[in-house]
Amino acid sequence: MQEASRRGVLQGLVAAAMGVPGMAAAQAAGKVNFIGWSAAVDQIKAHIAAFERDTGVPVNYENFPFAQFRTALVTRLVGNAPIDVAWISDAWLPEFVEAGWLADIEDMPNLKRYGSETAAYCNQSMTYKGKQYGLSYYGDHMSFMYNTEVLQKAGIAAPPTTWDEVVEQCLKIKAAGIMEYPLLLSLGADTWLIEFVSALTFSFGGSFVDDKGDSVMGAPGGGAVAAAKWLHEAIHKHKILAPGAVETVELNGLRAFGSGAHAFTIEPTYRIRSLNDPAQATAHGKIRLALMPKGGPRGTHDTCGWIRFYGLTPAAKADRARRERAVKFIEYFGGRDTKGNYSLQEMLLLDVGLPSCALPLAEDAEVKTFWTRWAGGGAIVAEQAMKARKKDVISPWFGEWVESSNQAWQSVCLGRATPEAALAGLGTKWNELKRAFR
Repeated sequence: MQEASRRGVLQGLVAAAMGVPGMAAAQAAGKVNFIGWSAAVDQIKAHIAAFERDTGVPVNYENFPFAQFRTALVTRLVGNAPIDVAWISDAWLPEFVEAGWLADIEDMPNLKRYGSETAAYCNQSMTYKGKQYGLSYYGDHMSFMYNTEVLQKAGIAAPPTTWDEVVEQCLKIKAAGIMEYPLLLSLGADTWLIEFVSALTFSFGGSFVDDKGDSVMGAPGGGAVAAAKWLHEAIHKHKILAPGAVETVELNGLRAFGSGAHAFTIEPTYRIRSLNDPAQATAHGKIRLALMPKGGPRGTHDTCGWIRFYGLTPAAKADRARRERAVKFIEYFGGRDTKGNYSLQEMLLLDVGLPSCALPLAEDAEVKTFWTRWAGGGAIVAEQAMKARKKDVISPWFGEWVESSNQAWQSVCLGRATPEAALAGLGTKWNELKRAFR
């Protein structure tokens, strides 16, 4: 989407906000006004009831489907609706801060103290220009997954540790006639694609931008170009990844891998529960996690992580009473409850499979039982989380750039552009948007 059209959308939201009856009405007296998307609604309602009981502070809770949530939230923020706390995606953080819709928590020691108990990528993903803007709702990362039954049939003793070994093992599986395309990657142009290609780039020891925020994605010999070359060869040279991967969105990829039709994939870690659930996947009980394979001579086991978090509005921060209530809410939901427990994070994991950013939970007995049941143990999950990195392209212009990114990566996979040309062009687009923002 071009900048002009984004301004048009914003103007439309302003007009819509002005036309909504009661949009700027006075806040419900003495309540925390919280808005989220329609996920884990039963768990959130249960925790709200516990919060109200433990603190005596009532909550006004509103939610929308995720597909409509961002528009609904922005419309309300533009219209000065009485929102105190909202769920925020890390991808929106810079844009929302620059628009004046989020307040930092730097002067709130009750919230800042959780930094030492939070995974590094989560802290980084809530930080913009050196200031933190909330506490996490959940945090997850891309994981490399494999089917133990397929590897056993092919006589492979252990999962691959490098992307070269992925190729070798895939070719062995193909040669044995077990399956035509052992590797499955969801490279469709949906919201997950940037996480997939970021994880791959990071595992090749690369980045999209440098410490100054300038593009290095097209650098010859860089991690992004190396990752793109590997993808191209996986499809066109080795033929271990189907050409149709560019049309496979994450949910369809999940279903295909769960059917047992592939040996290896990359998926969000939280998907491991559904993949090993007899009611949801044919290959249940056979899916395990391994560290992200290393790519090339500078390869690492790094992966891409992301978060969703509780953000505080400037209006709530500016009013002493609202601020006090909101801080209690954010701590109770994003930190520890009044009994000192990460009770909501544990409930979200056990009930719906969402991992959290809270490091102490790794030692919780019920959490250990959960990972043993669904993943064969939690050691790999914890180790991979420590190697997760935030998307380094999160910026005020991310929304414009990511569309170009999807097109560039797909053009490589389709053989319509060389990795060098596609990534160089993508880097040029990034630098143009960065200059325009200034």
